[in-house]
Amino acid sequence: MKIVSRDRWFEVEHRHDGICLIHEPYVRPFYRCNMWHVQGREHDVLIDSGSGLVSLREQLPWLTEKPLLAVASHCHFDHIAGHHEFDERLVHPAEADILAAPDGANTLATDFVGDDMFEAHPDCPLCYAEYRVRAAPATRLVEDGDVLDLGNRVLQVLHTPGHSPGGISLWEAQTHTLFSGDILYDGPLIEDAYHSNLEDYARSLARLRELPVRTVHGGHFASFSGERMRELIDAWFDAHRLT
Repeated sequence: MKIVSRDRWFEVEHRHDGICLIHEPYVRPFYRCNMWHVQGREHDVLIDSGSGLVSLREQLPWLTEKPLLAVASHCHFDHIAGHHEFDERLVHPAEADILAAPDGANTLATDFVGDDMFEAHPDCPLCYAEYRVRAAPATRLVEDGDVLDLGNRVLQVLHTPGHSPGGISLWEAQTHTLFSGDILYDGPLIEDAYHSNLEDYARSLARLRELPVRTVHGGHFASFSGERMRELIDAWFDAHRLT
């Protein structure tokens, strides 16, 4: 398999309003986590931290120029394997045990990490054959309704279980922007993980549909509009014959 240098492992795409997308282009799209860096006046937020194969702090040192809150949208391997690099780590209580003691089963790494996941490997000793997610115990637990105050912007925590029991989304009401994690993105959803729950899924999607969303930044694939969000949610309910 092709080998790429660590300094090419991440790509950064700057969006408007102090938001940038960080991703790993050599991880194939289905497995590729979107990491969202949200800049504030006093604090920044990093939503999810990717596969952990290459150090985020080493390759993107500007991430920690300001105090950074590393938020886990949920605790599957592709979203939390870089969390151990950061001092402040936030997660919902329902998945705090996974963040503190991750293994191949509870993070889904055993099910998914393999050749199919990669277009290339990084030039470092850690490869998927030796892959593990390092423990990163939470320094703060966040519940539904909590807010992350960045000084000039506020993100509200929405508990959106279904994909996993501790799944959260972050809602910025001022800009009508939703960071949805893996409860909703514009691609094939995973609804059958060991701790997925369709009834929770339905409640979470129904709640999101009522928000005046303009832009959705999901845990995978491209961002999309609020109109597209409502189309995806309606299609989900139609497919599951739920109202």
